[in-house]
Amino acid sequence: MILTKQSIQTIEEISLDDYLTHYAEQHFEWVEGRLVALSPIHIKYDEVVVYLRILLQAYFEIKKTGRIVGEPFVLRLPEYPNRRREPDIQVILNDNPNELKETYMDGAPDICIEVVSPESTRRDYGDKFQEYETGKVAEYWLIDPVRQESHFYRLSENERYQSQAIDEAGYYQTLKLPKLKFHIPTLWQAQLPGPSVVVKAIQDMLSGD
Repeated sequence: MILTKQSIQTIEEISLDDYLTHYAEQHFEWVEGRLVALSPIHIKYDEVVVYLRILLQAYFEIKKTGRIVGEPFVLRLPEYPNRRREPDIQVILNDNPNELKETYMDGAPDICIEVVSPESTRRDYGDKFQEYETGKVAEYWLIDPVRQESHFYRLSENERYQSQAIDEAGYYQTLKLPKLKFHIPTLWQAQLPGPSVVVKAIQDMLSGD
């Protein structure tokens, strides 16, 4: 059954088994027994998600240090047993101590990436920020095409997120992905680079490895 935001209002509560069996693949999250509809896809949102997936897939094709999974792949954080999120992208490194199962990540990935839409602003900046921080997701990236803003948070020694700076040239670099230089202004272009351009850029960054 395909559900809409209107139809889920009639559902009082569903079990985790029902959610995983019937609704997870329909782009819903599960929060305290209730379904949360994810944002409808629009052009800019979709372009940014696809660009990020190509970028990271190209990186891991060369580096072989991890992988990515994307929505509707489910995330389970032990600190929130009654919630299941579906981050736009999860980055999972090979040395991550948690378990990547067939249909969900059991424990914190190394990076969660959310591309913000008008409908998801409060959830991405608020609820998910708190959950990912408490759940010890090492980095949380918020990419906001509507506001043309990006925010990068990294867990500090006291297990709180600290905002990370972008350099003067507009690049963000994370210790989790050595040699990857993520150029933020590219995200706001009217037309994002295609796969061949992205792959070539990653090859140039990692040349000599």
